[in-house]
Amino acid sequence: MTTTDLTIRPAEPADVTAIFDMIVELAVFEKLEHMVVATPAMLHTSLFGEKPACEAIVGTVNGEVVTFALFFHNFSTFLCKKGLYLEDLYVRQARRGRGYGKQMLVALAQLAVERDCGRFEWSVLDWNANAIKLYEGMGASLLPEWRICRVTGEALTRMSASA
Repeated sequence: MTTTDLTIRPAEPADVTAIFDMIVELAVFEKLEHMVVATPAMLHTSLFGEKPACEAIVGTVNGEVVTFALFFHNFSTFLCKKGLYLEDLYVRQARRGRGYGKQMLVALAQLAVERDCGRFEWSVLDWNANAIKLYEGMGASLLPEWRICRVTGEALTRMSASA
């Protein structure tokens, strides 16, 4: 079922608490809550500080924030264009099944086109079959030959010190 009662807009400072709460909900859903070290204050600085690291859009129903998408620009050397990278998209569990996730993806695709981005990318956990089905149904290609490499915490500190 798709509904059109969702209003999508850029996130505002007053949305930080709702976005942060959904980040925690997302971490629980992904069984990664032990990795959340962020705070609402850190999120506020990342979104609205002097040098924002990312952007967000929110979807509201009757003024209540029920979904968010946090994104930033990356760059493709092959295209020599910036890209739009979706870090997280979340719809509150009680609001799922109404087409809100799809509407948020369309809004981000429109933003990528407006900004002349060469690509729009994101990652998905391999066990999230519902999300994969949605993404493929919207024309996304899953790239099985690519793997994410990540260095964090002590490993990052050690890497930075290696000669």
